[in-house]
Amino acid sequence: MKKGKIVPMDKKFKKWKGIPREEIDWHPTIDENKCVGCGMCVTSCGRNVFDFDKEKNKSVVARPLQCMVGCTSCEVWCVFNAISFPDKQYVKDLIKKKGVLKIAKKELDEKLNAEFKIKSCCRGKE
Repeated sequence: MKKGKIVPMDKKFKKWKGIPREEIDWHPTIDENKCVGCGMCVTSCGRNVFDFDKEKNKSVVARPLQCMVGCTSCEVWCVFNAISFPDKQYVKDLIKKKGVLKIAKKELDEKLNAEFKIKSCCRGKE
């Protein structure tokens, strides 16, 4: 994988809480001077955000929009401090501005109702 090559985004990540992912500026940035090529980010990211440039022996952000909004796990895992993110206040402001809490509450109600229905239908079958 060459630096700068962006791979198409997986369709399941196109939106976050109803907001087109392209409208959200949240993804990791790698400082090439600090990256030692250990691969921890490549092998640990559950959203396949990273690829590895074998020629440079460095990780690259290949699918930035697949990064979960607000996630900073790879930054925590990087013992060389080569990964950074925008200020976390950006996500908090986005949640307020876009009314994400209402969407989250609706999703929570739907999840709890679905779980209740499953538990109710299965009661007594054990």
